[in-house]
Amino acid sequence: MKKDVVIIGAGPAGIFTALEMIKKGSKKSIVIVEKGQSVEKRHCPKDKTKKCVNCKPYCHITTGFSGAGAFSDGKLSLCYEVGGDLPQLIGENLAQETIDYTDSIYLEFGADTHIEGINNSQEVKEIRMRAIQAGLKLVDCPIRHMGTEKAQSIYFAIEQYLLEHGVEIIFGYECYDIILDEGTCKGAHIRSYKGDEMTIEADSTVIATGRRGAEWLEKICAEYDIAHQPGTVDIGVRVEVRNEIIEKVNEVLYESKLIGYPQPFKNKVRTFCQNPGGFVSQENYDNDLAVVNGHSYKDLKSNNTNLAILVSHNFSYPFNQPIEYARKVGELTNMLGANHILVQRFGDILDGKRTWEKELSQSNVKPTLPDAVAGDITAAMPYRAMMNIINFIKAVDHVVPGFASTETLLYSPELKFYSNRVKMDEKFNTNVKGLHCLGDSSGWTRGLMMASVMGVLMGRELI
Repeated sequence: MKKDVVIIGAGPAGIFTALEMIKKGSKKSIVIVEKGQSVEKRHCPKDKTKKCVNCKPYCHITTGFSGAGAFSDGKLSLCYEVGGDLPQLIGENLAQETIDYTDSIYLEFGADTHIEGINNSQEVKEIRMRAIQAGLKLVDCPIRHMGTEKAQSIYFAIEQYLLEHGVEIIFGYECYDIILDEGTCKGAHIRSYKGDEMTIEADSTVIATGRRGAEWLEKICAEYDIAHQPGTVDIGVRVEVRNEIIEKVNEVLYESKLIGYPQPFKNKVRTFCQNPGGFVSQENYDNDLAVVNGHSYKDLKSNNTNLAILVSHNFSYPFNQPIEYARKVGELTNMLGANHILVQRFGDILDGKRTWEKELSQSNVKPTLPDAVAGDITAAMPYRAMMNIINFIKAVDHVVPGFASTETLLYSPELKFYSNRVKMDEKFNTNVKGLHCLGDSSGWTRGLMMASVMGVLMGRELI
């Protein structure tokens, strides 16, 4: 197959690359390669089975058109300060301008016009005051909440738009190698799960494989001397509390983005992906690694709010495999939970004991992940990370009284694989001619909006 542009991965970065090219009138031929299925064919059996069945050959929650975003909470962060380090590469002004433009596209395809977190200035001031007193920084970012079920319908509309405008999408194939000739990338080799292989020649190759494809991209970079450097890997837990505990923050901010550097290690610790009235969920990676996540629907609500607490880990010489480090932490946790997500009460962690199912059944906070296994996450979590998490939770308790209560639930492992950072210029050119890397797998973005922004800017360069 010969195309002008081949895009590896149909997550937000890849989608918006093709979408912007079309909107700007490009006549170039475009093909998107996606290892999963189209939006309408993505269905998690857990809706019926009530427990993870470890789907093969891939997890429908993390794989398919729109990537993990279609089954996430569907939150669009509308401030350049949130979503990764892309502003460092392209500049803060361009980042914010493109966020506003990209947001208008989401609205065009059916996103809710309501924006969370832009009112109640006095309440925000009070929350920020308590955060400062606790040694934390509050980043109050406007949020457009699509919701899990609405996000799927929005991305379905985008999928149909791309198909109607001549973009070819090859589902069920993954890229296993790129084509290099005298320092120039000239396409990709792809393979189906049935073993069928295909070669796609292209003038421009865009790799946008998301967090799920971060490890693969790291190997490609190492094999072909694509300039990159080990970056940050996030290891943490997902915390779940009753809505009553965090009700004021939910009403005022919807998502409280708090950052701290707790004693004694002073690593960066932050909250991420807050889901008011949401549900804790499980995701599975290709090597059967089970990780925890969270989402919330637009209409269906639970009695709980969940959010991630993530500890950033940076490694220096001689170690250069942060993704593998995080994976080992996850594998050990999975082992303790018999390949299920572990859950433990915060009070039990402080008391130095595991949590038992009977104690969960007697608590006010009922787990929204029904097949999570009560146990001891401290037996697998590295000491440095665990101490950071404990002290950060105690600091958040000053901002949200009751957050550090005995019955607060901690689920593990929550891992974010975006540590390999590809070195590129502001037009996303790597040191290999014709090769570009976008989204979370590139190490520059974290989340739906900023990955979409990167796609928009890439599309403008490829017109």
